[in-house]
Amino acid sequence: MAFDQLGLSPALLCALNELGYDTPTPIQAEAIPLILAGRDLLAGAQTGTGKTAAFALPLLERLYPNGALQSGQPRKVRALVLTPTRELAVQVHDSIRAYGKNIRFNSTTIFGGVGMGGQVQALRRGMDLLVATPGRLIDHLDQRTLSLRDVEILVLDEADRMLDMGFLPALKKILGQLPRQRQNLMFSATYADDIRTLATELLNDPAQIQIAQQNSVAATVQHRVYSVDAERKKDLLIELLAQDSRRQTLVFGRTKHGSDRLARQLCQAGFKADAIHGNKSQNARQRALKDFKEGRIHVLVATDIAARGLDIDQLPVVINHDLPMVAADYVHRIGRTGRAGCDGLALSLVCREEQGLLNDIQRLLKRDIEIAVLPGFEPKQPLRAGSDAQRSGKPAARTARRGRSSQPSGSKHHAGKDQRRNSNGGQNAGRRSDSRGSQPGNRSPRTPR
Repeated sequence: MAFDQLGLSPALLCALNELGYDTPTPIQAEAIPLILAGRDLLAGAQTGTGKTAAFALPLLERLYPNGALQSGQPRKVRALVLTPTRELAVQVHDSIRAYGKNIRFNSTTIFGGVGMGGQVQALRRGMDLLVATPGRLIDHLDQRTLSLRDVEILVLDEADRMLDMGFLPALKKILGQLPRQRQNLMFSATYADDIRTLATELLNDPAQIQIAQQNSVAATVQHRVYSVDAERKKDLLIELLAQDSRRQTLVFGRTKHGSDRLARQLCQAGFKADAIHGNKSQNARQRALKDFKEGRIHVLVATDIAARGLDIDQLPVVINHDLPMVAADYVHRIGRTGRAGCDGLALSLVCREEQGLLNDIQRLLKRDIEIAVLPGFEPKQPLRAGSDAQRSGKPAARTARRGRSSQPSGSKHHAGKDQRRNSNGGQNAGRRSDSRGSQPGNRSPRTPR
């Protein structure tokens, strides 16, 4: 099946073609026709299945049939996408903008951990589509800088994570601000009892889709973690790269600006490096990837969204400068090495603040990862060996995601109101988490996320 068989307009198909996407993933092939038909949807899908495009493409088609705006209509929020973290909000918004590049709609993203001034100004200009985290959205609703009375489509992305992070009271408050007649789309990696309860309250005769996600890694990949303080990650990365400066190495950063900065710092240190991320044009990304494949640069720094679909033969090393916020994304990242029976090396530079994220990864892999300390880079707060989460079977990452300490180098951290609030009920606990983030993982070649 191809995208042109799913009922999408030429405006969207043209954008997909320019992005190099021609074949939908299973969830896209199943979800898009159902959403276009106006059905509510409950979809079981993890990061890596292509779920963002599964709701973004039909959402754009329903709001703008055949890629056309309704002339003369005032700008109002007609679609609301809720995500658990600010990084995921940014990534989802970037994807929607990329898919809708041939449609002149207005959209923005709002999240905690930053000032509200710029967000208020953007909202005053009028929005067709809004991507938001629950805590900051509540702030805007409380200050009446935003109205949701015209929302036609609601999307809950990673609903299980939102509930796990304490957002249920915030979600219920938001739902109370929405019109009763609307289309609801709910995506969750798990179907725990609280998710089923929320689905019963939220969805009207929903279609259901369950997409399996394979969280396996090649046996030929060697995993190693280097325990290091956040502020010394860059120096340790340079030290590791210097051990073989001509070895092709893919480095993952968490943010676009951080990846750009890291690539510049590596160039200043004498390495041939470049970065690819969502702020770069498709031509710039393709040029950087071509240079990397042909050996003109030896280090490629990438964010998850920009690195989706990368197909690099015999890549010897992947380095996580920042751990991903979702454990499954680790599998997608290191899947770039150890291919076709070749040996691969997956190195992660991990500070104490990322201990919970490391525990989540070890739980997913069902194994401990070797933790090493490079002489001269001994951390003030070393990592704990093993994983309490593995022994107890309970998630560990929640304690590491609260933004109580500085984030790793290359990722700007804002100590905003969402972090300062203590857990006084689920709503405040949810707001506290808005400044944390997630980078969706890499995707299969020629399939959008």
